[in-house]
Amino acid sequence: MFDRIGIIGYSGHGFVVADAAHMVGLSLEFYCERFETERNPFKLKYLGFDGDKDFIGWKEDYKFILGVGDNQIRNAIALRVLANKKELLNVVHPDALISSYVEMGIGNFISKRAAVNPLASIGDFCILNTGCIVEHECKIGNAVHIAPGAVLAGNVEVGDFTFIGANSVIKQGVKIGSNVIIGAGSVILKDIADHKKIVGNPGRMI
Repeated sequence: MFDRIGIIGYSGHGFVVADAAHMVGLSLEFYCERFETERNPFKLKYLGFDGDKDFIGWKEDYKFILGVGDNQIRNAIALRVLANKKELLNVVHPDALISSYVEMGIGNFISKRAAVNPLASIGDFCILNTGCIVEHECKIGNAVHIAPGAVLAGNVEVGDFTFIGANSVIKQGVKIGSNVIIGAGSVILKDIADHKKIVGNPGRMI
């Protein structure tokens, strides 16, 4: 009996996740959105909105993957799935390079050409987007989004809900707090406290 899998969130980022899910052979069958969408490139069935109290998905033997890019929303959806005692799967693109010595939680998406090196740890509900690099012994919290092309040198720590913009570079050993936003192309040389917005080279607070 094969797994019956649905994706929650079925637009831009969700299409990327759905594509990777198909490439690794997951039996993706349906999607969940607030409303049925006209754009359905993967010909999935519409299951309804997972936020409805009578959502049919909680009553059936389904598993789920996350297709939402926003950290806070993705986290809320993931917690709702788990509260309804359903399994959240990881989706790892077949062209990602993940060391066998990486620890990883649940509900993550690792995109094409992303690289994660030995002794790194990835929390739950994270996105490691196209071509990003997470070097040795990095520690990534929960519901983090590392955007395309970002580079985290060795021993970097990233707190929960943080967004690291495309093509940013984080110096080795830097600690980045929770709920931080780092703008695209930034170069981060020093630790960053919680709830900061940082841009530029070198990074400065805005």
